[in-house]
Amino acid sequence: MSFRARILIGLGLIVLLPLAVFELRVRADMAGRLTAEYQRRVASLVAVIRADLSRDSAGTAARLDALKDAIAADNRFRLAALQGADRAYLLDYAGNAMRVTGLAMLQVQDDQGRIISSGHFRNEYDRVEPELPRLLAAAPGGMALVETRTAEASLLALARADSLRLGGRRLTLVGGVAVDSGFLARLAPDSDLAVSLALPTDTPTRVDSAAQVVSALAVPFVDLRDAPSLGEARIVVTHSLAPLAALRRRVDAAFAAAVLLTGAIALLLASWLSNWISRPLRELARRTAEIDMERLDVAFESDRADEIGALSRLLGAMTQRLRAGAARLREAERRIAVGDLARQVNHDIKNGLIPIRNVFRHLLEAARGEPDRLAAALRDRQGTIESGISYLENLATNYARLYPQPAREPCDVNAAVRETIRRVSDASRGELKSVLADALPAVRTDPLVLRRILENLIGNALDSLASPGGTVIVGTTRGAGGDGDSSVVRITVADTGRGMSREELNRAFDDFYTTKPDGTGLGLSIVRRLVLDANGALRVETAPGAGSTFIVELPGEAE
Repeated sequence: MSFRARILIGLGLIVLLPLAVFELRVRADMAGRLTAEYQRRVASLVAVIRADLSRDSAGTAARLDALKDAIAADNRFRLAALQGADRAYLLDYAGNAMRVTGLAMLQVQDDQGRIISSGHFRNEYDRVEPELPRLLAAAPGGMALVETRTAEASLLALARADSLRLGGRRLTLVGGVAVDSGFLARLAPDSDLAVSLALPTDTPTRVDSAAQVVSALAVPFVDLRDAPSLGEARIVVTHSLAPLAALRRRVDAAFAAAVLLTGAIALLLASWLSNWISRPLRELARRTAEIDMERLDVAFESDRADEIGALSRLLGAMTQRLRAGAARLREAERRIAVGDLARQVNHDIKNGLIPIRNVFRHLLEAARGEPDRLAAALRDRQGTIESGISYLENLATNYARLYPQPAREPCDVNAAVRETIRRVSDASRGELKSVLADALPAVRTDPLVLRRILENLIGNALDSLASPGGTVIVGTTRGAGGDGDSSVVRITVADTGRGMSREELNRAFDDFYTTKPDGTGLGLSIVRRLVLDANGALRVETAPGAGSTFIVELPGEAE
């Protein structure tokens, strides 16, 4: 992510996050306060409805009480109810009484529960319904909702029951006021509040509490169907949360407008600020990218007094130091390269001179002890002298070309091992043995490279022996390489010397690392490079006090 993009994002977050937190807080506080207010209004209306129902019940009780007095003083009703005279008057009595008292429901039952007059449904005459007065008497407060029949449809009434004694007989009066849409509208004078009635016989409806505030008032309900019982109806008071939702939408719209305006201002400010900062930084980055070891003349000049100007001047000073350091580095590299070449030439020449020195030592011993065998000894060791001289001549030719391209020709590994052992064999340094496998495939490499590998490994093994009684065993085998190739030729050089520690093994192949007082530290380094040039592999198995085994694997020619 670019520096400019980071500034834009950071400034946007700094501006927009506080706005978002403020808007969320306003929404939550507003919703909480309005919802609490709506809940208080609903609770207040429920309390008012409860008081209205109690008042209506008391009014119904007062009307029934007045009606009892009227019946007791009405001789015509007495004769009709007790002696059966004037049946028409008895049938019409409840209806006339309803009109006078303002009741919407009125029944008169005898002591057997038989309806002797019904004002709301004249056809109920002579019907036995003793459960209604009993259930009303059992209702809390003596008041309950009753669903009864009329000539046109069913009637829901808020009813009470009362009784009187007439001529030794007990009569029961059941009366009530109608509970219809007008009654419910009277209970909810506020248009924001809605009042509805839920009967036990109605299908339950799901109330969405997220869209409205709801509270309910329980009212006893007399169910006169199959098994008359006393249940519970509910008067439900709801307050819609639509005004709150509309207010939220207005707040969201205002917040969106504020975000757009603030975001535009923040974007312009961030663009200007990031451009003011990133332009000189891009220029510094471009100049810095031009710097390399071959081009250290890049100029960093700035007249700015801020941090970018200071950075430019620091980069300029760093470039000057790099120029000076690069010059010193080139000189040091030249000296190191010359020194490395000198050490390698010295090391390789010493390897070539050791066999010749051994031959002349042998000749001197023969001359001192048996002068007549000097010629025979010279003839016996003439091949070693000529081989050493040939080796030195080849080295000289190769170093004349600085780094020769190795030749690739078939080489007999066993023959190279025998020749090397014959040339470097020295009884004063330890016993040198060979264990060579038969029918080895030839390896395609430079014979001089193979000889240098063997001479360095065998020479190092002899030098590592603690005493002349030590042993170095050179072996060849045929085995599978890392990729399963069975034509690989494996050369092992194992000694019984002091071995190497883990730290010494980790540095054994480093240039100029040696544990010998007169060593150059190049032998194993040269061996590793020569083995790699021959497409081979080199590994070491060693432990302190247990000797070392160097294993060289070279690819053999397919048969």
